[in-house]
Amino acid sequence: MKKLLISLLVLLVAGWGSAYGEDGSRLWLRLDAVGTAPSVTGVKCTAMTELQTYWQGGPVVLKRQKGLAKDGYTIKSQGGKTVICAANDAGLLYGAYHLLRLQQSSKGKGLDAQQLANLDVKETPFYDLRILNHWDNPNGTVERGFAGKSIFWGDKDVNSEEFAANMKMYGRANASIGINGTVLNNVNAKPEALSSESLKKTKAIADLLRPYGIRVYLSINFASPIKVGGLKTADPLDAEVKAWWKDKVNEIYKLIPDFGGFLVKANSEGEPGPQDFGRTHADGANMLGDVLKPHKGIVMWRAFVYAPQSPDRANQAYLEFMPLDGQFRDNVIIQIKNGPVDFQPREPYSPLFTAMQKTPMMVEFQITQEYLGAANHLAYLAPMWQEFFSFVKPASLKAMAGVANIGDDTNWCGHHFAQANWYAFGRLAWNPALTSEQIADEWLAQTFDVNEGLAKMMLDSREAVVSYMMPLGIHHIFAGTHHYGPEPWYAPRGVRADWTPPYYHKADSVGLGFDRTLSGSANVKQYPEALCRQYNDINTCPENLLAWFHHVPWDFKMKSGRTFWDELCHKYDEGVHQARHFLAVWDAMQPYVDQQRFQEVQHKLRIQACDAEWWRDACLLYFQTFSKRPIPQDIEHPVHNLDEMMQFRIPITMYENPACGYTK
Repeated sequence: MKKLLISLLVLLVAGWGSAYGEDGSRLWLRLDAVGTAPSVTGVKCTAMTELQTYWQGGPVVLKRQKGLAKDGYTIKSQGGKTVICAANDAGLLYGAYHLLRLQQSSKGKGLDAQQLANLDVKETPFYDLRILNHWDNPNGTVERGFAGKSIFWGDKDVNSEEFAANMKMYGRANASIGINGTVLNNVNAKPEALSSESLKKTKAIADLLRPYGIRVYLSINFASPIKVGGLKTADPLDAEVKAWWKDKVNEIYKLIPDFGGFLVKANSEGEPGPQDFGRTHADGANMLGDVLKPHKGIVMWRAFVYAPQSPDRANQAYLEFMPLDGQFRDNVIIQIKNGPVDFQPREPYSPLFTAMQKTPMMVEFQITQEYLGAANHLAYLAPMWQEFFSFVKPASLKAMAGVANIGDDTNWCGHHFAQANWYAFGRLAWNPALTSEQIADEWLAQTFDVNEGLAKMMLDSREAVVSYMMPLGIHHIFAGTHHYGPEPWYAPRGVRADWTPPYYHKADSVGLGFDRTLSGSANVKQYPEALCRQYNDINTCPENLLAWFHHVPWDFKMKSGRTFWDELCHKYDEGVHQARHFLAVWDAMQPYVDQQRFQEVQHKLRIQACDAEWWRDACLLYFQTFSKRPIPQDIEHPVHNLDEMMQFRIPITMYENPACGYTK
């Protein structure tokens, strides 16, 4: 068994990181080089290079060892050396990054002699597939992207040194947290993604990411046989269509032998799919699965579907996919959003996760903050994802996918704290048992070198966003089209009902909320019997989901002793005060954080505090027109007028509220 011995001197670097400008471009990998390494290729060589460049400790041995799980590794202190063992090269790379993370997270930026002499680590990834979904378009734009343009497409020259450097950093960041796959393009896929020219670019990207253990995947347009191949149909049971896909897949694997497979959005929001030809989701997914199978490729078939005239959008995925349970090929995975509607700040879990028993499933989380303040609001999402796992057993899933929040902005994510969500996704995909606090502590130690009050701010942030946006189960009351500000009144003529807030909040003189009980849309029936009973009864339904499952009377008595209306007012006000508190916490960090990042985060937190106020005032004043009840005297009253808020719309291209005095 071949051993690779790396002997390195321990260097004490004064003023760790001080030689660099802190602009966020290094993400959580703020490691100072202590050596140089030759330019090498291959995953094992990448592990060697990272250690040669950044490891401050003594000799490290990288060793292949049978009997360990795929991608798993051990790190042990043996005879004055640190030995990393793994069954494959990817495991050696992940082990190397684990060791560097220990070094970077430890006090004083170095493991002491006692720590080095007692290392005993064993890690195994929970999921084999840990994947990012990029919603990037061929023209370089990013759907729901708040951090600049695509890092892959548009005017990017895939043969340039700059592009290679960016892919190297992207690869390092993903490998450091265990992410091993990336879908390069939008689920609303353009047919040209499968053109020969585009596939050559995909190959160039794949070649640059391969040394970091990352396989590339593509989203496909189901009508590609028509739009690219010139056929008259895309019917998945048509012989010519099958032959076209077989030839196209062979073309891809000739260019990219380790290509991962396809992600498919079909028969949803106007995208083409098998139902256009009288076929089922299983027919479409299985056809693609069959042509990918010889190459060991997979199909990730999204369950995000809903019909324009559905009486309850939350019911649709269950109704379409449950009858197909057990009918999918073994290399088809159904990719399901964590909630039944659409990445809301709070949703119950999608009932498909506990209903489907015979079909491989994977969860789709949204890292980009489409519904949580874009890249302006601090919203640490690990608590949201762990809330999901409190209902859905991680072992019931095949994989985890996250809709990326990455763009070509200098700090990659638009907001320095948004980097934490990319980091948290990777760490949870590796080990969903990690706590939100553990992950926050890890990220802060590597990113800001300070934790005083910041971890608590992060842990509280998602709940604060829920409070000032949509507390107590209210959902989807965002401004039309861009999902940033509040517009609970938005209902223009000609817009389909389920794209307007009144469809969801149903406010009237009686109360507020969507009746999904057995006497309403019966959505509760899609959940296991115990949850069905709990959600169906307004007295036992969790209060944080109350308006999701019930049309709640304004005077309904809450656990606090307040009426529903008064509780709603207090929740909105509480969220505003939390957002202001976050700004105060950050202001106290000024002596400990570099000037550039301090000022940039401060600017964002000021916007967030102002936006929170805007949300509270807009929603309470609007819902008050239905409740006809006074705003409680013991909270801060709105400082805006409803009329002025209803007349103002934040432009779709701008995500900073000009009412706060901020512009891009």
